[in-house]
Amino acid sequence: TQNALIPYLIVVVGLAILLLMVVFRSVLVPVKAAVGFLLSVLAALGSVVAVFQWGWLASLLGVETTGPIMSLMPIFLVGIVFGLAMDYEVFLVARMREAYVHGDNPRQAVESGFRHSARVVVAAALIMMAVFSGFIGASESMIKMIGFGLAIAVLFDAFIVRMAFVPAVLALLGKAAWWMPHWLDRILPKVDVEGEGLVHQSAVAPAHDDPAARKPARI
Repeated sequence: TQNALIPYLIVVVGLAILLLMVVFRSVLVPVKAAVGFLLSVLAALGSVVAVFQWGWLASLLGVETTGPIMSLMPIFLVGIVFGLAMDYEVFLVARMREAYVHGDNPRQAVESGFRHSARVVVAAALIMMAVFSGFIGASESMIKMIGFGLAIAVLFDAFIVRMAFVPAVLALLGKAAWWMPHWLDRILPKVDVEGEGLVHQSAVAPAHDDPAARKPARI
C-alpha cells in the first residue's frame, strides 16, 4: 500500500493540474490548487497520527487504545479530500476568473469572486464536517479514525487553504496568476466556462440583425 501511494498521488495531482489548466487557462492557479490539496492531506494525516498513534487528546475523543495507523488510511484520505478540495477550488476560483475575464483588474476579481463564492464554500464545508464528525462517536476505532481525519481535512482545506491561502496568493500574483504560454494555450482544448465567447459573439453581431439598427427603406 505504501509503495502505491506515491504513484497514486502523482496520477491524482497530475490529472488535477491538467484539468484545472483547461478550465482556468492558467499555469499557476492549478499548481497552487495542488499545493493546497497536499497541505490539507498532510494536515489531516498529521492530526490522525497525533491522536490515534501518539495519543494526543485521545481521551477527549474517546480513543481507548492507540497504535499504528491502518495502511489504507492515506490512500482513502487522498481520494476523498481530493474530490472535496477540487470542488471548493472550482467554486471559489471560477467566479474570480469570470470577473477577471469580464474586465475587472486582478485584485477586484479576487475580491468579487471571494464575496460571491465564499458563502457557498463555507456552507458546503460545514455540512461535510457535521457529517464526518458524526463518525467520531462510533465505537470502532477505524470508523472513528476515518471520521476524524476527514473532518480535520475539510476544516483545514475550506477555512485555511481556500479561505485564506487561495485569495492571498492570487492577490499577490496579480495578472501572473492567469498567465499561460501561447503554445500551451493552443494545445489545450477550449472550455468557455466564463461565457466569454457568447459576449464576444453578441458584440460583433451584424447590425442588420438588430431591427433598431436597420435603415429605413427609401420611397
